[in-house]
Amino acid sequence: MLLPIVLMVTACASTYQPVVDMQGVDHYKYQRDLAECRGYAEKVSPFEDAGIGTLLGAAGGAALGAATGAAVGSPASGAALGAAAGGIGGAGYGGLSAAERQKAIINNCLKGRGYKVLG
Repeated sequence: MLLPIVLMVTACASTYQPVVDMQGVDHYKYQRDLAECRGYAEKVSPFEDAGIGTLLGAAGGAALGAATGAAVGSPASGAALGAAAGGIGGAGYGGLSAAERQKAIINNCLKGRGYKVLG
């Protein structure tokens, strides 16, 4: 379950396409700069970040889900269902935060090169 999330995050930097105001921008120079900025983002090791974030998110989500499930449902089955749901949700959040970090690196790199990054 966690591997697809981690793999999705590792592909983020190479596929992320920021929204940039292209008015007066040399398209070929922009593509070259974007490729270099993506290279910087990939050096951050999103696989490790995603793995750690996924594990921490899953653990935190499972603990919160178990507590909520026990309070709402029967103590044993409610806690188990809550832990499972919280673990899956927390894992997804941990993996996505690594992807957001890569996007921020790409956006900041492009801004530093003079591009007007809109989002």
